[in-house]
Amino acid sequence: MSANHFESCKYLAVFDEYNCNELNDERTYHEAMHIIEEKKALYDTDEVKQQLLQSVELTSLTVTDSEESILKFTDRVNKFYDEHPDAPTIATICVYPNFAKIVNEALEVEGIGIACVSGGFPSSQTFIEVKTIETALAVKDGATEIDMVLNVGAFLSGDYETCADEIFEIKSAGAEMPLKVILETGALASAAAIKKASVLAMCAGADFIKTSTGKISISATPQAAYVMCKAIKQYKEKAGRWVGFKAAGGIKTVDEALSYYTIVREVLGQEFIDKGLFRIGTSSLANKLVNEIMGEEINPF
Repeated sequence: MSANHFESCKYLAVFDEYNCNELNDERTYHEAMHIIEEKKALYDTDEVKQQLLQSVELTSLTVTDSEESILKFTDRVNKFYDEHPDAPTIATICVYPNFAKIVNEALEVEGIGIACVSGGFPSSQTFIEVKTIETALAVKDGATEIDMVLNVGAFLSGDYETCADEIFEIKSAGAEMPLKVILETGALASAAAIKKASVLAMCAGADFIKTSTGKISISATPQAAYVMCKAIKQYKEKAGRWVGFKAAGGIKTVDEALSYYTIVREVLGQEFIDKGLFRIGTSSLANKLVNEIMGEEINPF
């Protein structure tokens, strides 16, 4: 038996321990929708909207990004918090790794992190050496958090060892900065596969698990979020360690954000949110949250 096959068998045993194969897609969907339908109205409050703004990772990940556009992007954040110092502070600014230095030098607001997508984002289809070098350079230039993409091709092929090794190596290359592993749930096809990917990422050292890159047709869904949050809860019970959750990809309205908040709050509790373990990656939602919190349309970002 090869070492690779042995490691894959080891992960199969872990998946069995976490009952990954017992999930039913239809039942999971209805459970997620039931939570939203029954509980979301309770969280449609000003206090929760402020918590949502604090969870935002304000994101610019476009093919047209440039040094000039990212500088302007960062300056808008500076300007807003200079004019509204009591406003809830967003969690991070999230950019490509080659812009980490610009954000690090320009950002003036205390408490906002710099998240960089790394490791061959968004496909993860490059050499591990490239992934680790890119990560190390991002941290050197000021990144305080790293978002990487699970090697989905390897995962779907059953090569769980490669997936886990890459997570470990990228975490190490990032000087142990908080690591979010993007599962690209829209490519995983089933609730069972999403749970397996969640468990694998957490066991390999992820600090957060994240739904999507936003670069394929199916991005974040409430069903995927529900499966991931249930996996996080189970992992905490077994391993004694909290892993955060980030919803990203296509979340554009306050109502959509409240759906994800509701799932997180009902499955993982208020303490989880208070610890800063719930994040939302978005480019347009932040303005809408600010407008509702401020009671006027100012669109600062």
